[in-house]
Amino acid sequence: MQGAAETLRRAGVPHRNVRLLWVPGAFELPVVATRLAESRRAPDAIIAVGALIRGATPQYEVLAHAVAQGLSQVSVKTGVPVTFGIIVATTVAQARARAGLPRRQAGGAMGNRGSEAALAALATLRLLDDLAVSDT
Repeated sequence: MQGAAETLRRAGVPHRNVRLLWVPGAFELPVVATRLAESRRAPDAIIAVGALIRGATPQYEVLAHAVAQGLSQVSVKTGVPVTFGIIVATTVAQARARAGLPRRQAGGAMGNRGSEAALAALATLRLLDDLAVSDT
């Protein structure tokens, strides 16, 4: 989440225009995103950030699919871009690395999913603005 917020700040998005919400779990992201997107003060974009880490069962695969599909449906249904910054990892070390945190064993981070999702949101908004201008 910090990566997304920092990326938006560097892009010139005022802090007052960024709203951070915590949800109880990844499965709840689509319903909260729907409520936001359909609200009177709908955001320009929604950046969903979180992590699903494999446990003793394959449940995380089912959850990852459901969350991805749910967020996609919110975006298509409402027209509000929803980007996927969810980390799906088999280990905590993988999740930390994909979150931009240093790996304890292998050393170094592997990008930052929150930052990547924020960049995707910004790029999508620019494209939608360009499409709106070309339609007039």
